[in-house]
Amino acid sequence: MSEWSTDPAQAAELDAADPLAEMRNRFELPPPPQGAADSIYFVGNSLGPMPKKARDYVVGELDRWSTLGVKGHFTGDPGWADYHRSVEDSMARVLGAQPNEVTVMNALSVNLHLLLVSFYRPTPDRHKILIEEHAFPSDHFAVESQIRQRGFDPATSLVTVSPRDGEELLHPEDIIHAIESCGDELATVLLPGVQYYTGQVLPMADIAAAGHRVGATVGIDLAHAVGNIELSMHDDDVDFATWCSYKYLNASPGGVSGIYVHERHVNDQSLPKFLGWWGTRRDTRFEMVNEFDPIPTAESWQISNGTALTNAAMRASLEIVDEAGGIAAMRAKSEKQTAYLLYLLDELLPGVVGTLTPRDPAQRGCQLSLEILPEDIDGKAVFDAIEAAGVFCDWRYPNVIRVAPAPLFNTFGEIRRFVDILFGALAANPA
Repeated sequence: MSEWSTDPAQAAELDAADPLAEMRNRFELPPPPQGAADSIYFVGNSLGPMPKKARDYVVGELDRWSTLGVKGHFTGDPGWADYHRSVEDSMARVLGAQPNEVTVMNALSVNLHLLLVSFYRPTPDRHKILIEEHAFPSDHFAVESQIRQRGFDPATSLVTVSPRDGEELLHPEDIIHAIESCGDELATVLLPGVQYYTGQVLPMADIAAAGHRVGATVGIDLAHAVGNIELSMHDDDVDFATWCSYKYLNASPGGVSGIYVHERHVNDQSLPKFLGWWGTRRDTRFEMVNEFDPIPTAESWQISNGTALTNAAMRASLEIVDEAGGIAAMRAKSEKQTAYLLYLLDELLPGVVGTLTPRDPAQRGCQLSLEILPEDIDGKAVFDAIEAAGVFCDWRYPNVIRVAPAPLFNTFGEIRRFVDILFGALAANPA
């Protein structure tokens, strides 16, 4: 958009012209706290709101359980045995992956361990894993424990890349340099698609290419990227990835995760993996033969059968993504929303509220990590005040408020109201 305005009327105009405006009606949004006039749900980066169809689909499976019992595994469309398959094609589109490269299963940290069994294969000469210095704790713990399980020491095998002194963002060239510096000692790279604290989008294709040049495998944690930005896992040549579905995919608290494995690895029987009954071919599974015959897709990494209830919620969420026109349509609105929010902050709160998140739209998703700049303002008190006014967001010490206007259910009018609420909270809460 060439010209923004602080006039509240512009927000109404933007909402009237929004091709995704109807998608908001697909969700049940939390009511405001007592005393607040309305709620603004800007915390989809932590837990997305409930799709209305999720209630119908989950209750439908409960009803089938009550009437069909065990027969529900193979009765209905889909039956529970294959329920996860009903969401795989949509999920592959979200990831920019081939259908055979994706399956839905488990939780993110469980999947990360399962994938590292296959893709972290240390030797005495090549044993290092590169992660970010401030990786999300679950990723750090997974990597550290995998290193120890293989008989190596994190003190020598765990390598990190960090922002430069006094900065919060990672420089892409520093990531590439860290990979090249490890050289043929590097076994695996594991980095986020979107950094959880700053909201920075990392250059996944460049990272994959650099890792492969030195002979390492490359994995991406897509927790804050999936459903947020356009992904091209297959074309970016990433080896493996996993994610959670309860953030931008709005697929229930602790909702089912999934994995991506590049097709060149899918049928590589030399890869070590933990085996389970649900990874064997469907047409011979119930012959109960104790010889692993892998499904020729990413499903061969499955250990156990999926859960119908969490997959039902996932199905509801992905139907909305497809109805909206996919991630490209969502992304177009998201870029406009974050640009509008940044403009309002710059015009109405200059020198008071900054952002850790990159200004370049290609390097940010829905989330803006707002920094309360003046030292004489109590940032936590500001956060508490805007929450009391009905804004759902989150606080990160020492002075950061993360907000994530999401294109499926947030409006431009909410962005404008949020800035007004923030303005008032800042004025009312000096240190």
